Amino acid sequence: MAIVGYARVSSVGQSLEVQRERLLAAGVEPAHLYEEKRSGVDAKRPALQECLRFVRAGDTLYVTKIDRIARSASDFHAILRQLQDKGVDFKALDDADADTTTRSGKLLLGILALIAEFENDIRKERQMDGIAKAKAKGTKFGRKLQVTPEVAQEIAQAREAGKTVPEIMKAFGLSKATVYRALSNASDQDGQAA
Repeated sequence: MAIVGYARVSSVGQSLEVQRERLLAAGVEPAHLYEEKRSGVDAKRPALQECLRFVRAGDTLYVTKIDRIARSASDFHAILRQLQDKGVDFKALDDADADTTTRSGKLLLGILALIAEFENDIRKERQMDGIAKAKAKGTKFGRKLQVTPEVAQEIAQAREAGKTVPEIMKAFGLSKATVYRALSNASDQDGQAA
């Protein structure tokens, strides 16, 4: 019977150190600690999948908080069912009563999973509101154009002057595909102007 731990943060810039220390202090063996830096919305996280394959009947899976293992109630309940089918218990350290060994613990886990999903939905809503406000103020999203219409015209003029595509690529610092796209766009604009 092993105590297995799972730790997760959403981005590369975040640290797993606090979760790691807490899980090890709770009795998780270093060899049984699974960690990753991936979004909790992604149900197919590699370390989580490996952790779920590893656990055996009688083991207990520890996380520091419920939202570390799942960001939606449906994913969380699917993970709990998978653990239950294997005879594995689940505990969240921040919520001492949140474990699968008691009825009230199971109830609390369900409620906390719904709260985690609700918080995730609110965060998405705020993000979309922020994007909409930025767009309304004229903020442009996505990559900047490598080739403006003026540069496309210069590329077309260079080509008409007898420059080869490799020469144009070198002169403008562009890829072959970008040069051909610029030439195509320039000819399309010439056709529309005529």
